[in-house]
Amino acid sequence: MTLQPDLPLNGLYGDVILKHFRNPKCREPLKQPDVEIEEFNPFCGDRVKLKIQFDRLGSICRISNEVEGCSILQATASMMSEILVGKNRESILAIDRHFRSLLQGDNGSEALGDLVAMKVVRDYPVRIKCALLPWLALEEGLDQYERDCEK
Repeated sequence: MTLQPDLPLNGLYGDVILKHFRNPKCREPLKQPDVEIEEFNPFCGDRVKLKIQFDRLGSICRISNEVEGCSILQATASMMSEILVGKNRESILAIDRHFRSLLQGDNGSEALGDLVAMKVVRDYPVRIKCALLPWLALEEGLDQYERDCEK
């Protein structure tokens, strides 16, 4: 059985989203994460759980995502998780800003990698929340990690 997205996708961007939807990255759960965060959208039922391990310098060394929801949410979580490995807080926040700008109309940046494919979501404004849910979890995870390090 071939999984079908819940949003019409055509061409290159659709192919990239389909690749991540059908073969998501970073799905193997982490046994001892430094932070574990869950975000839930009560309006549509989308849910994402991130587990993150940081190295001694504060960069993400491993990340996993568990996702229940639409194809856009699943693909975004996969792309986001894949691009963040090895990045420190400053780099992560820069990617986050670039991604949010992309969803607001910018053309994107090569720093976004496969995430540029999400520009298709701009044609479906109600779906922008789907694309942002993993990023909300990530921001909470970064804040939680920072608080934990201050203790």
